[in-house]
Amino acid sequence: MNTITKHLVYMLLALTAYQVSAQDQDSVTKLEEIKATIKAQEKEALKVEVDQINDQLEADEISFDEAEVLKRLAAEKRASNIENRIIIAQNRLDYLKRNDKEFDVNTRKTVLSLKIGDDDNEILGIHTAVTPPKKDIRTSNQLLFAMGFNNAIIDGVNLDDSPYKLGGSGFVELGWVWKTRVFKQSNFLRFKYGFSVQWNKLDIKDNLYFVQEGDQTTLQEFDGDLKQAKFRTTSLVLPLHFEFGPWSKKEYDDGRIRYNTYDKFKIGIGGYVGVNGKAVQKLTYKENGDRVNDKVKKSFNTNTFTYGLSAYVGVGDVSLYAKYDLAPIFKNQTIDQNNISLGVRVDLD
Repeated sequence: MNTITKHLVYMLLALTAYQVSAQDQDSVTKLEEIKATIKAQEKEALKVEVDQINDQLEADEISFDEAEVLKRLAAEKRASNIENRIIIAQNRLDYLKRNDKEFDVNTRKTVLSLKIGDDDNEILGIHTAVTPPKKDIRTSNQLLFAMGFNNAIIDGVNLDDSPYKLGGSGFVELGWVWKTRVFKQSNFLRFKYGFSVQWNKLDIKDNLYFVQEGDQTTLQEFDGDLKQAKFRTTSLVLPLHFEFGPWSKKEYDDGRIRYNTYDKFKIGIGGYVGVNGKAVQKLTYKENGDRVNDKVKKSFNTNTFTYGLSAYVGVGDVSLYAKYDLAPIFKNQTIDQNNISLGVRVDLD
């Protein structure tokens, strides 16, 4: 009986030792999970801070050296946070283990509402420096938007006698352009280039509309009461301009040089080349008392390619803009018609 009792005691002691060892191993595993979570959270927070510092640097609010100091301080703070939080987590885990409570690592995560950036900086040992900003940026990009009046220059016809309404005929242009400083030490001359879409619309008056007969497209009298006749062409073009004007030059202690044309007078001279899509003619009239809207989309003998001259003059982002199609609207016609436009142009950085 004593032998059996001894064996039972030994088995109980061994089982207890195994359970204690398993609990210790589980605690170690949980602590490693907690450490990984803490490091990940602080790493994300550091990325946010570094991105914010980089934004200040790009906006010329601080110098490169100042940015490096701020990044180093942020890195040191996050490293200290990691060390302190791991000690707190270890103490909390010991406390919960003593009181037979579970530690759920997921419930201890800190929620970050800030945007996380793309930099991949180290947390411990920390290197947060990024490539210094370019000393001199010669090329920038802009959104191009323009709109205004459109009409057509017709051989032998005065603009006053145009068959197209001035108020209803218009154009819109939307695109993206790049601006490159031509000279290394001067911003007086810039080369502007890119791509854009142009919509040119003619509002036809006097009950006329376009009729395509073979290779000829002419204006003819509509058989009925034509309330509205609109003709539109769409072109994808490459605008090219030389832009002249004064500039503001700013030099920084870290060697950066920046030029800008904010609120400065400018003149642009150049042109464009591109291709035309199919034309669209919209007719509105009454038939048997009912309102009818017809929309016809076809070539109408419009030119496949387009090219022309354009110029603008203005201050800052806004300019007065004019363009003229050297290529006639219709090809192989007895009488040529060429789009001419005048309006407002906006170049947004």
